[in-house]
Amino acid sequence: CISHSTFTQHSLLSLLPLHPPPHLTTTMKLLVALAAFVAPASAEFYFKEQFNDDGWKDRWTISSDWKSKSELGEWEQTAGEWYGGAADDKGLKTSQDAKFYGLSAAMTKAFNSSDKKDLVIQYSVKHEQKIDCGGAYIKLMPGGDSFESTKFGGDTPYGVMFGPDICGSSNKRTHVIFNYAKKDDNLLIKKNVGCEDNQLSHLYTLVLRPDNTFEVFVDNKSVRAGKLDEEFDFLHEKEIKDPDQSKPSDWVDTKEIVDPEDIKPEGYDDIPAEIPDPEAAKPDDWDDEDDGEWEPPMVDNPEFEGPWSPKMIPNPDYKGAWVHPMIANPDYEYDEEMYAVCKDGCTHVGFELWQVKSGTIFDDIIVTDSLEEAQKFAEDTFFKKKDAEKDMYDEIEKKKREEEEAAMGDEEDMDYGDMDDMDMMGDEF
Repeated sequence: CISHSTFTQHSLLSLLPLHPPPHLTTTMKLLVALAAFVAPASAEFYFKEQFNDDGWKDRWTISSDWKSKSELGEWEQTAGEWYGGAADDKGLKTSQDAKFYGLSAAMTKAFNSSDKKDLVIQYSVKHEQKIDCGGAYIKLMPGGDSFESTKFGGDTPYGVMFGPDICGSSNKRTHVIFNYAKKDDNLLIKKNVGCEDNQLSHLYTLVLRPDNTFEVFVDNKSVRAGKLDEEFDFLHEKEIKDPDQSKPSDWVDTKEIVDPEDIKPEGYDDIPAEIPDPEAAKPDDWDDEDDGEWEPPMVDNPEFEGPWSPKMIPNPDYKGAWVHPMIANPDYEYDEEMYAVCKDGCTHVGFELWQVKSGTIFDDIIVTDSLEEAQKFAEDTFFKKKDAEKDMYDEIEKKKREEEEAAMGDEEDMDYGDMDDMDMMGDEF
């Protein structure tokens, strides 16, 4: 018995003799077929970028025709103020506040959904600036040779938009948006997917599978997974309200009615809301000629119950809330190809962002068809640097706190010195 976990394609083929006798021919054919079956499919890498060399300027194109030069911010190649790798292990940073940022690059190979492979997009984001409002999402676009890189911007068609977007304390999300050609619309995920907003690097991974499911990872932890038809509005509703049905005209859905036997008491409206305070007395020193006629202060009338309203009783004719009958939606049809967001081939990746406060660093971008390979890439990049980056960040923050405390101490000493000088001046006078 040959186990898939025991033999590779090479080990299976090594079992075959160079000159087999005739009676082993059938066995050889079976082994060759089995070897082909157990051979792991090699992962495809459609794009990889780490921004460690100056060649990134040749691989990427700035969206110079998207916005005016004064509106576009400059990209800076840097490892940042704190980092976990070598100083020359760099990323790409937004460097100017209140600017648009547009940048795109051609993929090494187009990803085509018709190949029925997983689509895996992964990259790291570091908000060194304590971001208050700004996007940090990535896009996958079709276009091929006709893609206009210098015009790439917010209106450029895309297949996938994925990544964090923050504006204020209440609007923090990881966008997961897929284009659906049948509706000619970009479909947002219906449930909120959170994102990280601290000043350390975080890894964002999206997997879109040809079985019409998806999964989102943050720092390699699954934070959202599900079926496309349940988490997005790809399809029409399975049921709709029966257009031939309507609530009967005699349907009673009023739960309570006025009690016909409850009658407003006679003289009820004559009861005043306030009355003179019975415990109040005119002051002894009150002079009617000088002070005018004394009037006691007014207080709430304990007998006043407010405007009268009749009692309500259960409606004997109440039938409950009317429920509109539902029928199967004739427009509903399951689509086996909801996952096909790159049906014509996605050929470019890009960032088109607006940031109020700049300082976001992007790094270690990969587009592949293997989550396993993406995770291996993350182990060699993001996770290899993660702890050292945190240590450097903590050390920098500690030094800042010590400097601030020292500065506050110097200010207090100056204040006390000023007070002493004033005391001496007082003694002179």
